[in-house]
Amino acid sequence: MNPNLIQPEHYDSQLLEKVTTLETLFQELEMPEVEVFESAVSNYRMRAEFRVWHDDDVMYYAMFDSKDPRKPIRVDQFPVASVLINRLMPKLLDAVKNIPVLRNKLFQVDFLTTQTGEALISLLYHKPIDEEWKDAAQNLYELFPACHFVGRSRKKKMVLTRDFVLETLTVNGKKYHYQQVENSFTQPNVGISEKMLEWSLDVTQGESGDLLEMYCGNGNFSIPLARQFDRVVATEISKVSVNSAQLNIVLNGMKNVSVVKMASEDVSAALNGESELPKQLVEAGMELLSPNVVLVDPPRAGLDDATVELVRKVDKILYISCNPETLKNNLIALVRTHKVERYAIFDQFPYTHHIECGVYLSRI
Repeated sequence: MNPNLIQPEHYDSQLLEKVTTLETLFQELEMPEVEVFESAVSNYRMRAEFRVWHDDDVMYYAMFDSKDPRKPIRVDQFPVASVLINRLMPKLLDAVKNIPVLRNKLFQVDFLTTQTGEALISLLYHKPIDEEWKDAAQNLYELFPACHFVGRSRKKKMVLTRDFVLETLTVNGKKYHYQQVENSFTQPNVGISEKMLEWSLDVTQGESGDLLEMYCGNGNFSIPLARQFDRVVATEISKVSVNSAQLNIVLNGMKNVSVVKMASEDVSAALNGESELPKQLVEAGMELLSPNVVLVDPPRAGLDDATVELVRKVDKILYISCNPETLKNNLIALVRTHKVERYAIFDQFPYTHHIECGVYLSRI
């Protein structure tokens, strides 16, 4: 992201441009009026990654423009990042610049923060890190008592205290708690994440029966939605995310959610009758699951053909998309059996071309 493109005074026009882009993209489909969810114009990102640039004795954070990726753009403050990240940025560089083992070959710093004031800082190196590095890094806790630190070098990770934070999201006045692990996927725009959950609860209000979820991540959607369904069976391929989801289920006291580590392609093959139902799906109660709603939140590639066929078997489909192009391709297939009832844009990434949206479909 080029920090020079962060212009809050132009936020409204940039968002309108995204809405217009979607309207043009979906013009051949029968879509309802789009619901637009605006972002805060600053301090909305709870995580940020910066390169560290060394220019003789001067060390500073840097980002790059995709049009000229070899030229660093100095970043002293990053207005879209959380207030806590901006507070930590200069303080961290001041702390490491005079400690050679922490400064030398440091090429990137990643920040992960929460609304509750926690911070996890990852220091990435172009050199091996060892016990000498760990001993030096322990001294950072005197200056950063509320932070956690992780060191990374090639094929090595050193964790000081822990490698996760605990975030709290407020959805329709109720608080939900989530473990978010370093270097794993979480929604970066916390305000929009809360709005996405509220919208998902709204569109599924009044539904009953069971929910099947694919690409569940750390249970971000599974846990609030579980209050509206008898049972939820969710699947996810990432081991780290599955472990977080299972912990988050316990943290939130949910008794009706099961999470299975399995690729969407394997889930689709099993549920489409192309293979036997795997043991882990049987143990999760998939044989007895009768989903009235299926929720999918796929990566940018969208749904594969087998998964499209699977979700078409369910009466209601809640589709969260980070790529409108692949969403359109999937919708062309899905609208043969389903109608788009609700349609929303969530401005997860202001000042960029990225568009996050959601659709809710019901069987014709």
